[in-house]
Amino acid sequence: MEVILDALKDTAIVFPFILIIYMLIELMENGTAAGKSRRALQGPLAPLLGSATGLVPQCGFSVMAAKLYDRGLIRTGTIMAVFLATSDEALIILLVNSPLSAHAAQSILPLILIKLLVAVAVGYLVNAIVPDRIERVPLSHSEGGEMTYSCGHSHDNKSSVKLYVLEPLFHALKVTAFILMVNLILGFIIAEVGADRIAEGLIGGTYFEPFISAAVGLIPNCASSTVITETFVLGGIKFGSCIAGLCTNAGLGLVVLLKNTKKIKRNILLVLSLYAISVLVGIVINVICSAAGISV
Repeated sequence: MEVILDALKDTAIVFPFILIIYMLIELMENGTAAGKSRRALQGPLAPLLGSATGLVPQCGFSVMAAKLYDRGLIRTGTIMAVFLATSDEALIILLVNSPLSAHAAQSILPLILIKLLVAVAVGYLVNAIVPDRIERVPLSHSEGGEMTYSCGHSHDNKSSVKLYVLEPLFHALKVTAFILMVNLILGFIIAEVGADRIAEGLIGGTYFEPFISAAVGLIPNCASSTVITETFVLGGIKFGSCIAGLCTNAGLGLVVLLKNTKKIKRNILLVLSLYAISVLVGIVINVICSAAGISV
């Protein structure tokens, strides 16, 4: 029952984000005034804005970014910036522990700054390298002359309520049901294995730890960020290893991204790139801390 309640709670938290993003997509696709926000999503400040929103606790913004990317409304570098900046529950856990642990309190600002810098740098670099394939023209005519949109459906003769409320609600409920299913499956697995045993498996030294923690961070559930952060606060892993795990911790955004099986190769490549970058960053930070005599 506890697993079911936790899954319902985690899913309920992201549902408003999913509904909002589907409403925004409908507004953008129909050429309304909200369509002007495309310039912010696709412009030169996009990776910076994505990184800033990703820093907000919870994974709602990574879910929104995944849907925008799936619709071709943001570029690859931008979604990677959001994913790398996202830390789910990590900042909340550090803040809660900070009154009792100087270790946790001293790590909050460096964690935020490092994740922000990494996310922004990777976002701009990837956007400079990967070809721009975003959908700048949302509307197109089908062969019969009927107006269609990027979702593949005709929107002619539909009321505003149906177009901007009911259809986004229907799409949001479908995605939310999928997320709930994943949360339940992962919740029962974690309950069976045990968070303590997962934490024990994180220990591995300066070079090996980031590989393990980054893999744990890929688990699309708030339990992964909790395990990584709590293990760090208790001194079980190094600071760089914690960063590696939290950089891959894009939460349910990964679930939404991988739901699109038509572009599975692209999505797997993105996840592998996310993992490789996170591990590299973690190792570099661990080496720098060791060289500087910093014990975190």
